[in-house]
Amino acid sequence: MTQPASDAAARYTASLRLSVAPMMDWTDRHCRYFHRLLAPGARLYTEMVHANAVIQGDRERLLGFDRSEQPLALQLGGSDPALLAQAARIAQDWGYDEVNLNCGCPSDRVQAGRFGACLMREPALVAECVAAMAGAVEIPITVKCRLGVDEDNSYENFLNFVDQSANAGSAMFIVHARNAWLKGLSPKENREVPPLRYEWAHQLKADRPQLQVVLNGGLATVEAAQAQLPALDGVMLGRAAYHDPYLLHRLEAAQTGAPLLPREALLRAMRPYIDEQLGRGLALKHITRHLLGLYHGQPGGRAFRQVLSEGAHRAGADWTLIEQALAVTRAQAERVAA
Repeated sequence: MTQPASDAAARYTASLRLSVAPMMDWTDRHCRYFHRLLAPGARLYTEMVHANAVIQGDRERLLGFDRSEQPLALQLGGSDPALLAQAARIAQDWGYDEVNLNCGCPSDRVQAGRFGACLMREPALVAECVAAMAGAVEIPITVKCRLGVDEDNSYENFLNFVDQSANAGSAMFIVHARNAWLKGLSPKENREVPPLRYEWAHQLKADRPQLQVVLNGGLATVEAAQAQLPALDGVMLGRAAYHDPYLLHRLEAAQTGAPLLPREALLRAMRPYIDEQLGRGLALKHITRHLLGLYHGQPGGRAFRQVLSEGAHRAGADWTLIEQALAVTRAQAERVAA
């Protein structure tokens, strides 16, 4: 049954406090279904999809999702206002709750296509893109950005970038609180080497209180994430939530007061979805790769990963393999506790 519009709007607004970052090759629909079980109230994001792919590609493969994943945003890449507007209309027709423009990815491929972090050097073009999308749809248009590019350490330039996009129609900014280095650092190094400056996100919220500001970057514990919320509208977790997915569950519990569920109970809640996907011909490995970190840091966690990694690629692998992984994990945990 489709949710009433008022209920969906309320869920979307509440989901701002906790979200999971768009991550290439990771946040596909199977990952998002798992994350939704872990954090029922969080906002989820797709992998970045280029506007051209949305328009010309296999939309079921690129855009398809389970309705339980909502609130769900599509992250778009691109810099052509007309194409982005067309892609945003398609996203709205598919039922997405938000379209987010990527202005933060530093990879060489993205730079060559004139989108991602290099767009921070072209605030007027970004504003034109935002205006085109906002004029084409009724769902929110948002921007995910860095603080600047390379050696640009001017807060005034960052604020100008935000102001132009805000005036064009973006009311929410996800700030990855580092600069992007377009030469000399790999995408991985760009997530770790440039220093974090959370104070810029805080200053942005103080200077532009009417905007929604979500902080991204380096948030790897419940305590670190929660410490940001009094001053900001929300926090976004990326790789920390992927490698240690139970962290996502713990953070939502801390924010909402909901009881913590055992890891095994959360995993068992995946069974109907897994059985359905296997029935459609999907190989188990495409789902279990997102589950490997569930027992991160726990007794038996390594064995859990090993059983799934070694067995999920085999023909005919099914839920039985997950039961085997759980049994090994329980046995090791019992030995440690004895």
